[in-house]
Amino acid sequence: MSMLALKIVAGVGALSFGLTKLLCSKFFQSSNLDLPNNRSLHSFPVPRTGGVAILGSVMLGGIALWLAGISDEWWTPLLGWICGMTLLLAAVSFWDDRMGLSPGFRLGAQLLAASGVVWGGGLQLSAVTIPAVGVLVLGLGKGIITVLLLIWMSNLYNFMDGIDGLAGGMTVLGFGILSGLSWLGGAQDLALTTAIVAVGAGGFLYFNLPPAKIFMGDVGSVPLGFIAGGLALKGIDAGLFNVWVPLLIFFPFVADSTATLCRRLLRGEKVWCAHREHWYQRLVLAGWSHRRTLGVGYALMLASGMTAVLYNLATEFVQAAILMGWMAIFVILTWAVNLAEWRAKKSDP
Repeated sequence: MSMLALKIVAGVGALSFGLTKLLCSKFFQSSNLDLPNNRSLHSFPVPRTGGVAILGSVMLGGIALWLAGISDEWWTPLLGWICGMTLLLAAVSFWDDRMGLSPGFRLGAQLLAASGVVWGGGLQLSAVTIPAVGVLVLGLGKGIITVLLLIWMSNLYNFMDGIDGLAGGMTVLGFGILSGLSWLGGAQDLALTTAIVAVGAGGFLYFNLPPAKIFMGDVGSVPLGFIAGGLALKGIDAGLFNVWVPLLIFFPFVADSTATLCRRLLRGEKVWCAHREHWYQRLVLAGWSHRRTLGVGYALMLASGMTAVLYNLATEFVQAAILMGWMAIFVILTWAVNLAEWRAKKSDP
């Protein structure tokens, strides 16, 4: 990366920090507050506009990269579709934070955004590599599968934004690792794009660590999940890595959200309704502090991220062993959360 590119990336972090600090000020704190309820883990009103600072700084950083002509390949029609649909989701999510929208309307907006990137931008997951087994070609269903993946990433990020510092930390680490892998693969355009998202989240994260002064809100979590899915698929399409790499990078979010969704579906519950059944929520309710829960989450993020880098450099048999290892870790994590809840109930008089 050139020195100018590094200055722009650093500027995004500084801008995000400044905007977030401004949104934490008394002038803005009285609007768009997240009020505590029986499903919350916080006990006092907190502004939920941090996503505005993240996305605002990232978009301005992207414009700066384009104006500076850092890379002739940076701005593409596909990236234009991703940016445009991200802004659509941000607008809908901001309105949802303020007024509340029906689940059907939110899902419709996500379907429109994902369809735009898939059929407008031409981004489709055409095959899934299974290490030591072969390649599964998705065929005619690849477009629909890609749309579903983008919608799922948008929602799981939103689901996991329920404790101080968790979604912000995942964004810094996850997009940072994607940036590093893209740079090592020679894709400077993708490396720069993911880097500005990572540092944009970093500027916000300082104010979001427990006890949080501000939340990112749906205006941050939903678009960030969408961007994560879109840029990960862009890296897969460019041959930088296969689908398992981003799944490993974001494993803490993918595992928790998927396990929780499946458990609620099996119980016949309305999965679109708010709840407190994610692993991190159950641990806090079992008596863990926010900082302890967040520390374990960060450790898991670092472990899965480092494993993703190793996976990308390994032979197929080592790759297969890595995936089987994380399947075992998934089972262990499920057991560990249940054990924490059992101990909390046992010690409760």
